[in-house]
Amino acid sequence: QVQLVESGGGLVQAGGSLRLSCAASGRTFSSYAMGWFRQAPGKEREFVAALSWSGRTTYYADSVKGRFTMSRDNAKSTVALQMNSLKPEDTAAYYCAAPSRPITAQSMTHGRYYDYWGQGTQVTVSS
Repeated sequence: QVQLVESGGGLVQAGGSLRLSCAASGRTFSSYAMGWFRQAPGKEREFVAALSWSGRTTYYADSVKGRFTMSRDNAKSTVALQMNSLKPEDTAAYYCAAPSRPITAQSMTHGRYYDYWGQGTQVTVSS
């Protein structure tokens, strides 16, 4: 059973930074892509960032490009999301996710290709 546990959320002022972490367990972590998604109250879940198993391919939503950076440490089975220059519109619950099988690069930005999800960590950005 794959488990994903996020941490690092909190309350921050606009322009500030947060670093989210996701610890994975239950299988070989290094063989699979990983993704971050978020969901604000009353809105649909949206893609934030994704990273291939090798770390060589990264995708970001246009709304976070240049501000967020995703990384992974396969030795520690963790992924991180460094969030800088935060804006009030970044307020949401953030989830890390993993697929149950290898997926194509083009699939990494779509939530339906991910089978395992963490419990989420809340990020609140005040204006």
